Amino acid sequence: MAQALLQYGGSVLVLYFLFRLLPGRQVWQALELLPARLWLLVLLGYLATHCIGAAKYRLVLNIGGAGITVRQATRCYFAGLFGSLFLPSLIGGDVLRLAMALRVAKSRAGVVLGSLVDRISDFAALALLAVIGAAFVPGSLDPQSRKIFELLGGIAILAVAIIAAVIAMLPVRRFSFRMKRRFVRLRRAVHSTMKQPGAMLRALSTSVTVQVIFIILNVVLADACGLHLRFRVWLFAWPLAKLAAAVPITQAGIGVREAALAALLVPFGATAVLTVASGLAWDAVFD
Repeated sequence: MAQALLQYGGSVLVLYFLFRLLPGRQVWQALELLPARLWLLVLLGYLATHCIGAAKYRLVLNIGGAGITVRQATRCYFAGLFGSLFLPSLIGGDVLRLAMALRVAKSRAGVVLGSLVDRISDFAALALLAVIGAAFVPGSLDPQSRKIFELLGGIAILAVAIIAAVIAMLPVRRFSFRMKRRFVRLRRAVHSTMKQPGAMLRALSTSVTVQVIFIILNVVLADACGLHLRFRVWLFAWPLAKLAAAVPITQAGIGVREAALAALLVPFGATAVLTVASGLAWDAVFD
């Protein structure tokens, strides 16, 4: 409860400072340019894209032997989506999705591993798109921005290496017999997953597709607000802003995403007012 209050308070605080630093009236004027029909079309596109995400979720769980049906995967996925929006941080949604999947799956180890692969594929897709975007806009990045991007990339690689090392050095022999059995099941699920590289590649490509569609929907809203930038700029900035929003300091990343997006797009000629307005328009769609 305390964490939820802190995160809701964090969102309010970040938005308060954004509106203190920016002319709030201009932000609302930009939002008023959005026709109601466009809101509805983007919302339908958002929900349809999450149907693709639900199919990918079932794929990664069943790679490890979870054996869940389309209906079960869809229920778990959208329950997790609801949790990501209204429970504390993205972790709340992941926990809810995992708990529901564990109740209906044939293999709990497959659910645990599949849930981890699902989240990793999403973050990997965002990182990949950001790298591709950075490759297309190298001349538009000043030396300081390039250094920041390289630093973030190095931190991400280091974090993955540390996690892998910790897992490798786990003192399995010291765990109870019950825990050892769970590790054995998890190891079997890992082996089953590693034997299906094609399915893993499909999962990653689906994650990339979902994120690209989200970027396109965001660009449509931004254009309607009056913010016109090349798609390659969005391809660079939007994934990084979404990764920044994953830090659990505000509810569903609200406020952090807008601030990060403004900081990333201003060097490319965007105005902070229109950037924040487009970010709030996107928040209105998925919230």
